Amino acid sequence: RVLFFGVLISAAGAMVLWLLMARRTLARIRGTEERYRLLFDSAADAIVMVDENSGRILDANRTAGAWTGRDPKELLGVDYADLFDKGIVVRKGSTGSGELRGKNGTTRPVETQSSTAVWDTQVVRQAIIRDISERVENERERRVAAEALASIAEGVIIADADRRVLSVNAAATQLTGFTAEQLSGTRLEATRRMADGGPLPATIWDEIVATHHWSGEVESRRRDGSVYPEMLSISTIRDAGQRVLHYVAVFSDISVARADRRRLEHLAAHDALTGLVNRAKFQLHCEEAIARAARDRSAAAVLFIDLDAFKFVNDSYSHSVGDRLLELVGQRIVRQLRAGDIAGRIGGDEFTVLMPGLALREDAATLATRMLAVLSEPFHVDSYEIVLSASIGIAGYPLDGDDAKTLIANADAAMYAAKTEERNAWRFYVPTMQADASHRMVLATELRQALLDEEFQLVYQPSVEMCSGRIVAVEALLRWHHPDRGEVMPGEFIPIAESTGLIHRIDEWVMHAVCAQIRAWDAADLPQIRVAINVSARWFAHPGFIESVRHALQTNAVAPQRVVLEITEGAMLRLGEETERTMRALDALGIGVAIDDFGTGYASMAYLKLPAVAYLKIDGSFVAGLPDSPNDAAITGAMLAMAGSLGLITIAEGIETEGQHDFLSRAGCTEGQGYLYSYPLQPAALERMLRPRKQPAGSKLKLVPPVRS
Repeated sequence: RVLFFGVLISAAGAMVLWLLMARRTLARIRGTEERYRLLFDSAADAIVMVDENSGRILDANRTAGAWTGRDPKELLGVDYADLFDKGIVVRKGSTGSGELRGKNGTTRPVETQSSTAVWDTQVVRQAIIRDISERVENERERRVAAEALASIAEGVIIADADRRVLSVNAAATQLTGFTAEQLSGTRLEATRRMADGGPLPATIWDEIVATHHWSGEVESRRRDGSVYPEMLSISTIRDAGQRVLHYVAVFSDISVARADRRRLEHLAAHDALTGLVNRAKFQLHCEEAIARAARDRSAAAVLFIDLDAFKFVNDSYSHSVGDRLLELVGQRIVRQLRAGDIAGRIGGDEFTVLMPGLALREDAATLATRMLAVLSEPFHVDSYEIVLSASIGIAGYPLDGDDAKTLIANADAAMYAAKTEERNAWRFYVPTMQADASHRMVLATELRQALLDEEFQLVYQPSVEMCSGRIVAVEALLRWHHPDRGEVMPGEFIPIAESTGLIHRIDEWVMHAVCAQIRAWDAADLPQIRVAINVSARWFAHPGFIESVRHALQTNAVAPQRVVLEITEGAMLRLGEETERTMRALDALGIGVAIDDFGTGYASMAYLKLPAVAYLKIDGSFVAGLPDSPNDAAITGAMLAMAGSLGLITIAEGIETEGQHDFLSRAGCTEGQGYLYSYPLQPAALERMLRPRKQPAGSKLKLVPPVRS
């Protein structure tokens, strides 16, 4: 009995011990399952358990639910393949990719991988779904970058940190003449051969090491040995720790750009018609010659040459004949120069000659005598024989002035003395010359009286739309009807008005007269065309300029958009720092500005970027040679293309032939002005042209009679 109870007690103890152990085992199993479920639900990838036979989902983690827009329990029993736009079969060790479909219709690119798993004692397939959106986007960006690199016109070479070439684009192979295979793996500096056959200078790499970048123009040699100018830029790509990862070289052939730049630089310093230096460049040469003469204790002289009665040539023949005649005059002048002498054309029919290093004053007189002789010989232009004469003034350093401005002005005064006395003559400048000054004084007095007596009048020359021939604007031109002298042209009295300070009063009168005329045309229900007004540099720079313009507009109730102010680029050059401020004020006022006589003076591109500049007037000296002159055609085409890229309206002056019209129209010129369409008109004559009338579509305006005084 004792034994029986002992065994029973032992068995009971063993049972308790087994129960305790089983309880602990179940607790461990539950803990493992909880940890597995926690890991299962918190996984960054979507995980689903799939019945191998039916393809139905047995379990899904939270990520799978979030990506599909459902609660994970809603996925139970769903066909696994239905989760994708294209079904993915779950097989042992299989992988795949596709678009995972969300409940709201969105998709995301995914990659799947399946494997065998035991789930609740059941063997199933476990599918891990990984979001590859970032990888796909990176690949897309890489592909776009590669396509962009291949398509750009500049050559691009990418090298590693050791300067070994990794990749090149098509443009690089075309520019260098080497294939991508030939360039791959070579040193970056060896891919750029200079004109002398050597590699890039070491100084360039020193700068890249110091500043991580270098750019500039170099002379490069292609594989075939040909040399071309190149714009080269080399930069480094670094990581966050400033360690160099790659070098990128970008280069392009700038042969055309360099030729264009040289052409524009030449245009900026030379008269486009004759090829002689312009006023600004001539004055610079004078300053240099005076400085050398002061240093060497030598002399210099300026000859100021003005053609006598040249206006008669333009009036009697045509401006194109006049322009050709000026070219021939320039050629004859150049042929008479000594070595080192410089000829310039500083305006209309005015030429200058600089004689540096002059030993004797008489040498200038000898040259002037020769000039008069050759210029008096007949000129043959087209079918015309034209005989000219000239008046020449001479001023010398140091006797007649010690700076370029004074020397040129005194030579000009001597020229007026020669012209006043007899023409076809030369004169040395002397301080007692008062004839020209007296004439100017008298004319200045009469100008003041002309303002009081209302002797000024405006005529208007139309500007037409090139594509239709429709009048879209007119230019107001000033005329002075002198009671004794008759009609005095602006070229005679405007310089005096500028020198005496009367010009801004005349400009103000023109501004008010134009605004009053616009108001009258509007009252007559005529088409609302714009009116261009020539503005002098002196009035433009006057402190009351903006207020005066505003007052004229407001007094006559004229919209600012109806008025365009024209100012020559030569005047812009003299205005200085206040130009941009005035331009901004005009822009705020709503008035557009036209750059007049573009290309005949300094020709700075900076003017075209100023506020309010909306119009570019191409000087008639370029138009005259069209369409036959290759140089005029190239320069005019370049100016039109540049103006078009800047959004400027272009107006060509001096159009006299259908050929000129057709060339400019094809080249993209917006508007045209010239005798082909109309001479300057009295207001009444212009009103008759502006009144609506039946006219065949696209027909051009007929030439109308010139305005008579």
